[in-house]
Amino acid sequence: MKLYNTLTRNLEDFIPIKNKEVGIYSCGPTVYWNQHIGHMYAYTQWDCLVRTFRYLGFKVKWVMNITDVGHLTSNEDVGEDKMEKGAKREGMSVWEIADKYIAQFKESLSLLNITKPDVMCRATEHVNEQIELIKKIQSNGFTYKTKTGLVFDTAKFKGYADFAKLNLDEQNSGARVEIDPEKKNPWDFLLWITNQPSHIMKWDSPWGEGFPGWHIECTAMSTKYLGDQFDIHTGGKEHVPIHHTNEIAQGFGAFGRQTANYWLHNEWLNFNGEKISKSLGNSILVFDLLQKGFNPLALRYLILTSHYRAGLNFTWESLKASQTAMERLYEFVKAGRNAINRVSTFNEEDENINVETKHAPSLQTKWQERFVEALKNDLGIPKALAIVWEMIKSDLPENDKLALVLDWDKVLGLNIDESRIKNHESKIPREIEELVKSREELRRGKKWDKADEVRREIEKRGYQVEDEPSGTKVKKLPNT
Repeated sequence: MKLYNTLTRNLEDFIPIKNKEVGIYSCGPTVYWNQHIGHMYAYTQWDCLVRTFRYLGFKVKWVMNITDVGHLTSNEDVGEDKMEKGAKREGMSVWEIADKYIAQFKESLSLLNITKPDVMCRATEHVNEQIELIKKIQSNGFTYKTKTGLVFDTAKFKGYADFAKLNLDEQNSGARVEIDPEKKNPWDFLLWITNQPSHIMKWDSPWGEGFPGWHIECTAMSTKYLGDQFDIHTGGKEHVPIHHTNEIAQGFGAFGRQTANYWLHNEWLNFNGEKISKSLGNSILVFDLLQKGFNPLALRYLILTSHYRAGLNFTWESLKASQTAMERLYEFVKAGRNAINRVSTFNEEDENINVETKHAPSLQTKWQERFVEALKNDLGIPKALAIVWEMIKSDLPENDKLALVLDWDKVLGLNIDESRIKNHESKIPREIEELVKSREELRRGKKWDKADEVRREIEKRGYQVEDEPSGTKVKKLPNT
């Protein structure tokens, strides 16, 4: 297996710390708002990475964090905490905001058939681990205090600029952080913040009441669940210059070495050539695909056509084409199943026909090797998908074709076995269910105007509420 390691800017042979085992840590969402399809692009790619390793016989432990404190709006050391910003926006508590958008994120994972991480850990549930890690960094002489809190002294880590190839001489004190005259360097970053008494989420610490910086949570939780040296750390390319640079510094401050051996970064998914962003108002949710009549797995198929380091330009036309292609796969499997059933009807001795492959039976060896070779070349999912179609059009016996397609779907994750295809169109998204629940509570409280506002919001999102004697029914509006 070869992977492109951002650490060395080279395609490298993957050598696991433990034979046939791999530990993977993925930077997860900040749950102050919806996770749009641009975010889900990354998680789909890393799901393919996890599936590939398991397909190749590795035992995988996949850890993903949930950021529910400490991520400031600047992505650095200034600005409002994103969780508090979300709470103010929706008139909820920070804890309610976190729970709401964790549920939304998990539902999006499910709709895209993304494997549930083995560990999904919340920052607020690991504050003690973060404090203990900071204490270790402090005891090793990598910190100093200012009026803002406890700061990581990057001058003590000579390789600070190497990972992102930063030119620190060109940095100025206003470029990355708000001017703090007590900071030795403008790119020094906070491990623990103590100068915000009005901050809602606060904990006691050796440095005073406050809250952790954003970067420390990932180092604390990745090393808790994977050890202080593990195999792979993934994230978006935007994490390279600040977040992952600071994670690497923290690892050296605490342990004197890299925590991860391989750092993998995905390019972005754009919409009509522009980056998807809440601020630009062009964000699309997985639930929006449902409302437009798409199977969310069509988005997964579309993502599979792009290499994780190449990114993807999303258009509605490309999504339609992906749904058409995926439905052709479904039809191929359905036809293959029907053919096997017909054979079984006429030959009772073959009633135990099994279409599962055992990795490269004699007639399938060439195709199996090509598929695996594509996967091993820096997670070449687009090439692997092309091999699927080439194989289907080949003169390989139909039974063998079906066996390979079903086997390869363990990596592709498209649920192309007809017996497992979900009827996504009939599924009511969690956010609609929450709106319906909210409306019912308002009606019980006789707040009819507010209840009507919620009903209109439900209809705006493509669903209709019907109040019947047996209870409230929800159905998808036609042509939405």
